[in-house]
Amino acid sequence: MGVRLSEDEQIAFLERGHTGIITTLRRDGWPVSLPVWYAVMDGKVYLGTPPKAKKVARIRNDERCSFLVESGEKWVDLAAVEFRARAVIVEPGPEAEAAEAELARKYEGYGPPQELLPPATKNHYSARTVIRLDPAEPAISWDNQRIRLRAK
Repeated sequence: MGVRLSEDEQIAFLERGHTGIITTLRRDGWPVSLPVWYAVMDGKVYLGTPPKAKKVARIRNDERCSFLVESGEKWVDLAAVEFRARAVIVEPGPEAEAAEAELARKYEGYGPPQELLPPATKNHYSARTVIRLDPAEPAISWDNQRIRLRAK
């Protein structure tokens, strides 16, 4: 058995993950990597962000991105799934609503109480744009726990 994860294992790993890293491209081609909360539905990764967020502008300019979820602190525990994707801004409707509901379910209790947010911050996060990541090629994945270390 190798260290790579099967497609089903990759989806399960993504479903268990908490924070992903999305990398988008600035107009000058330089990458920008940011942590995001995300949800997996029907094998697809979704994230929500304020409509005026820079990542939305970057995606409107260039849909190419990559997405990474990793876990583990010690080398023997390191595991990850990374894939290149086309970021799709989901139009309001059933798909966007389902993604928002899944994001709300997954991250319930993780955000700050709304009543404690400053008005400008609350206003900034009051509207959301949903982004779906459509993989452009097979994912890169590994799980170092699959490596059998030699006995001492």
